[in-house]
Amino acid sequence: MSLAYDAMMFVREVHKDQVRKYTGEPYFMHLAEVAGIVATVTDWDQIDPEVMIATAYLHDSMEDQQVTAEELQEVLGVHGMSFQFHVVRGVILLSDFETGNRTERKAASRERLANAPGWVQTIKCADLISNTSSIVKHDPKFAVTYLEEKRLLLDVMTKANSRLLELARSQIMQEMSI
Repeated sequence: MSLAYDAMMFVREVHKDQVRKYTGEPYFMHLAEVAGIVATVTDWDQIDPEVMIATAYLHDSMEDQQVTAEELQEVLGVHGMSFQFHVVRGVILLSDFETGNRTERKAASRERLANAPGWVQTIKCADLISNTSSIVKHDPKFAVTYLEEKRLLLDVMTKANSRLLELARSQIMQEMSI
């Protein structure tokens, strides 16, 4: 079995009762979309493709389902310590655990992601691409805040895959101009 396949099967189980906020569709669909976007541009020179795709599948597991690093290590254990380390590190870097008011949390998140490796920033770009249109369509009032926060985030994610970064920026700017 592949690392990405094991990650996919794990998130199907841990997110089985979670649905997307605005559409009610199974949350797994968002995770699969992010992994699919990442698979189209994988930065193989930065990290093993299996690590990148597995991390994309798992990116919300700690934040949304309180999965622990130890649980991730157990699930990924058959693939070796190096794979475990990179995936767990990537998931932690993609998880919003900051505290404080919204402004403080988002500033801390920007700082965390600005210092993350390019492959992690690329996964975050894919996550933004997946989330943006749904938020704009279903919650236009919140979208004003969301789009500005994401514009600021994209400005600091300078190591992400250039094609995904440009796509995410273009999507944000297009939505901001409507």
